[in-house]
Amino acid sequence: MDTTREPPPDTRIDDVVTRYLNAKAKGRGGGNYRNLASAALGRWTSWLESRGITHLNGLDDGVLRSYAQDLRSAVRNGNLAASTANTYYATVRACLNWAEEDGLLTDNPAAATRATTELPEDTSEPDRQFWSPGDVHTLVADLTERIDETVSEGGIDAATGPMRDRALVSLLASTGVRGAEVFRDSDDDRDGRQGLRWSRVDLDSGSLLVFGKNQDWEHAQLPTQARDHLRRHKDVQQPASEEWPVFPTQHTPSLYDAVRTQLGQRNWVADDVESLLDDQEIDEVLREHDVVPPAITVRGARSVMQRLCERAELNIDGEYLMPHGARRGLGDLLYRESAELAQSALRHQSVRTTHDAYSHIDASETADAVGDVLDDAWGVEDDQDDSKEL
Repeated sequence: MDTTREPPPDTRIDDVVTRYLNAKAKGRGGGNYRNLASAALGRWTSWLESRGITHLNGLDDGVLRSYAQDLRSAVRNGNLAASTANTYYATVRACLNWAEEDGLLTDNPAAATRATTELPEDTSEPDRQFWSPGDVHTLVADLTERIDETVSEGGIDAATGPMRDRALVSLLASTGVRGAEVFRDSDDDRDGRQGLRWSRVDLDSGSLLVFGKNQDWEHAQLPTQARDHLRRHKDVQQPASEEWPVFPTQHTPSLYDAVRTQLGQRNWVADDVESLLDDQEIDEVLREHDVVPPAITVRGARSVMQRLCERAELNIDGEYLMPHGARRGLGDLLYRESAELAQSALRHQSVRTTHDAYSHIDASETADAVGDVLDDAWGVEDDQDDSKEL
């Protein structure tokens, strides 16, 4: 008996795209990937419609080859970056792969070599910014000095801001967490993307509970350096409950919105809420009425890092230290000690992933070793003055 599942012959491509995007939706906002994928797939479906192709049975590797050629032409004409063109095609390929897995296609025409060989070559270097130990030392030392000055002038309560900033830098630099795991994603309303809460921080055992890249809750390591700075930050912050975010936003309108929303959910009359906000400082309202403030957003964390780097006169190739560079910096440091240690700290599922991410270290160390062998074999002196050959 033939159990091969034949795909429906009349499935509309725009319906497939809608179903795919819905399948990738993360929370009410949809998530960053869904938003980017929507733009990429919208470009593709418009291109198909201009050629009279509206159904899946109109697709084959020849059509996808033509689309790859169109992307390459757009790059050649300066209308697209090569990296963007490849991302657009990869999104189409992912959508059709999903359709194949869902039984709507017998195979994925976007995966055919005949099509992919027409894609423009992306020669741009990947973003490899990473925080060096010296960068971290500079930031932490500058913030510690600022804390000491603030405490001497205004007391410990005046140091809330710099205490928070130092804990933020230390957490990023020593745990390997991703920004979306500890800061709020404004496009994703799931609990795990609303910022790290104190209830998920274990300062005694040294661990964090975060919602990982693979959409699972994971335990991240929390070393002593970050633990100490977080403990000082919590002592000064004095969160009203363990459900408070570790890094609350300092955006005043967002704090007012949180009060109005949460008290409204408790059946407060709107006029009474406004009177309360008029009569008391926002921080007093949050604490007295157990209103949980929103966490700082991923974008907000980038702004904090930019401000801190400007104050410390610190940059990498003219750029401030971005949060994602902290994870790479930690991985670079740990990988030189042990690939397995780096894998564990970064929560890679396979050590192969770790090797791939830090292959530049292997290449550098191999180059040094090969250089030593060649010195011995060729009899080349390290301090040879090349100018003598001129």
